[in-house]
Amino acid sequence: MTTRKLFNNMEIPLIGMGTFGSDHVTPDEVAAAVYGAIGAGYRLIDCAAIYGNEDKIGEVFEKALTEGIVTRDELFVTSKVWNDMHGRGDVLLSCAKSLRDLRLDYIDMYFVHWPFPNYHAPGCDGDARNPDSRPFDKDEFMAVWRQMERLMYMGLVRSLGMSNMTIAKLEEVLPLCRIRPAAIEMELHPAFQQPELFDYCVHKSIQPIGFCPIGSPNRPERDKDESDVSAIEMPEIVTIAEAHGVHPAIVCLKWAVQRGQIPIPFSVKEEKYINNLICINEDPLTDEEMEQIAAADKKCRLIKGQVFLWEGAESWRDLWDGEV
Repeated sequence: MTTRKLFNNMEIPLIGMGTFGSDHVTPDEVAAAVYGAIGAGYRLIDCAAIYGNEDKIGEVFEKALTEGIVTRDELFVTSKVWNDMHGRGDVLLSCAKSLRDLRLDYIDMYFVHWPFPNYHAPGCDGDARNPDSRPFDKDEFMAVWRQMERLMYMGLVRSLGMSNMTIAKLEEVLPLCRIRPAAIEMELHPAFQQPELFDYCVHKSIQPIGFCPIGSPNRPERDKDESDVSAIEMPEIVTIAEAHGVHPAIVCLKWAVQRGQIPIPFSVKEEKYINNLICINEDPLTDEEMEQIAAADKKCRLIKGQVFLWEGAESWRDLWDGEV
């Protein structure tokens, strides 16, 4: 597995295995796919407490390590603190639970999942609103980040990350960080390329990690809108896929890795997750094809986060500081 070096000299694989599938597959199915993926060569596994499957994934981590399929040093495991665990001391409790569930002594990278404590019930519909939701607050976020930094000092995590941020939010908090984020997870696919945020992160030596790398066709219904653009149905992607004799999803992953982000696709189907892994090391896209995809950006955000809106917010764009 080829890796990319982070600013802190840690090595992170060029592609990972996502584990969010709680809306349409069981934790056991996700765990079985993770075990198969490790056997196939995946070394980056992207987890989160809210996905509801870390305990099952921990069982297969232990099994893979015991069987000698992989060593702990070879694995790069991420997890995330959920919005309802932003209180004083709660980040440590959240990390401790993830460590226990994952059956690990440390987490390679620990993320703040969303930059505010806004919470919604699992499985809620897109119109759900929590009356306690509120806008992003720099001081509240930094109180969470100080807890994240403490995890580093304690040796429980080896690097820190942020997720679902904007440039405006990063401009507020990065100067205050004692330990800077090594990576930021963001929605990235050919229909939503976020070039400004992507370039900002690269300039700051922060590694972009892209979720929904093929447009997440199986995302929850609350995150679907009639105006959404499917990356794998974009004419430019379809044409390039035909030229290479592959599925359009493969083009999305090739584009992601060649652009410089780390995609974390999810699938419980062995053929798909193996093909996802193989494709990044063969038959690269041409410079012309990369330029065609860059020019085809539809600026279509799929994970809008509207369930996190607060009273008085006008639309989901308020979560993203007015950005698309």
